[in-house]
Amino acid sequence: MESSSGEVCGGHLAAQSRLDKTALLHRDELVRIGVNMERVGILGVPFSALTEHEVMLHCVACIESQTPHMVITAGPEFVMRLQSDPRLRSVLTAADLITPDGIGIVIASRWYGQPIAERVTGVSLTERLLAYAHDQNLRVYFLGATEEALQKAMHVLRGRYQGLNITGKNGYFTSDQVDEVLADIMQVRPHILFVGLGQPRQEEFIATYKDRLGVPLAIGIGGVIDVLGGTVKRAPVMMQRLHLEWFYRLLREPSRWRRQLVLPQFALAAWLDARSRARR
Repeated sequence: MESSSGEVCGGHLAAQSRLDKTALLHRDELVRIGVNMERVGILGVPFSALTEHEVMLHCVACIESQTPHMVITAGPEFVMRLQSDPRLRSVLTAADLITPDGIGIVIASRWYGQPIAERVTGVSLTERLLAYAHDQNLRVYFLGATEEALQKAMHVLRGRYQGLNITGKNGYFTSDQVDEVLADIMQVRPHILFVGLGQPRQEEFIATYKDRLGVPLAIGIGGVIDVLGGTVKRAPVMMQRLHLEWFYRLLREPSRWRRQLVLPQFALAAWLDARSRARR
């Protein structure tokens, strides 16, 4: 990651440290979040309205439960893919939490009259979970990216979090190799499974195998492994604050322009849907 992101990581670590000292003391709050979580339906996707801190508390509760849970970090691309691929609805049913990974989701929530306080990105949530795993001596497993990118990321993380119990496999496996991948994960018995196979493959993988794997917390993280290892540079902090990460990626990878077309399509579809629902 860029040097400017060091300040951000430091902030996450400081916040995480405070979380570690207090989260486990507030079991009544964990119960409240686990039972009564407000959701905002945007084009058929039930997004969590929790803040990032509350999402972390929920994740801690999932890990402590020692039963399988699934978290999706979803942006406009995922929402629009769902409109054309109804099979993904079974994935939504399997998810315990869907976080708004994109400012477009936050803006759209206001049109529905149920404003989400903030976005909860895959990068930020992954960093906080890694810090928590390090402090609590939890086992972490990464599945995804190329072998080179995966090894880079694990090297960086082992340097940042001395003693972090981390292992993983790259995401280039065939359907014939799935059982081998599952066996490796089950042998490690991770507390947290980060799956970076790209959407919707990563969500389909988790939804299909989460009960068989028995991992307390499995989360789809897209290209976060590449970001953690520096294979892909994250946008400067200022662009992150201005919610222009999508523009930064487009500048660095012009070939992504077709993917960016989904943003105005999402905005129009969500606005029309919100207006339609308001008239009912």
